[in-house]
Amino acid sequence: MSLKTEAPGNDALAGGFAEPVFHAQSVFKLMMDAMARPGTIQTVAPDALPPAPLGVAAGAIALTLCDHDTPVWLSSGLAKSAVPQWLGFHSGAPVTPEKAEARFAFVEAGTPLSSFGLFAAGTQEYPDRSTTLVIELADIEGGRKLALMGPGIKTVTDTAPLGLPDTFLRLWMENRALFPRGIDIVLTSGSRFLCLPRTTKITATEM
Repeated sequence: MSLKTEAPGNDALAGGFAEPVFHAQSVFKLMMDAMARPGTIQTVAPDALPPAPLGVAAGAIALTLCDHDTPVWLSSGLAKSAVPQWLGFHSGAPVTPEKAEARFAFVEAGTPLSSFGLFAAGTQEYPDRSTTLVIELADIEGGRKLALMGPGIKTVTDTAPLGLPDTFLRLWMENRALFPRGIDIVLTSGSRFLCLPRTTKITATEM
């Protein structure tokens, strides 16, 4: 299914990296550090200014990791905004309506989460051929406390993202059961983000 192509408006032309190579390298390093140390909050410094409702960190990640070979799925609020044209103009990434085809998926704050199994989970031979889901939240801190355990974590890392739905832990358990297949998740809020690789065990802790 192809999406109608329109001439990009002003919102789509503006807001890219001022220094694309340097800023993309900076964000890539932050992403690698965040994936290696699940739950560690990172702050994006590059001046990417994507159209609302896509946040700064989510936009910077899209500019860094998405290109013309990277199908992107967008939640309805993002799909109806200037974000598809912005992504196309600055990264060349095509937008797909099919979750299973997406290498990256972006969800604006407040969007209900459906089963992660609808996204590409990779295969036993190529588990990396999966979707990375980027979820915008109200805040990276101040929410329900969660305990993270697994590779990259010495004992336990505590995190408390604000705005995750009550179904998140069940969805995450179903995702972890697919290992080595499954999706990886990036939680963003404004210019900050943290990563939750599929290897991470997440449990709720007392408030």
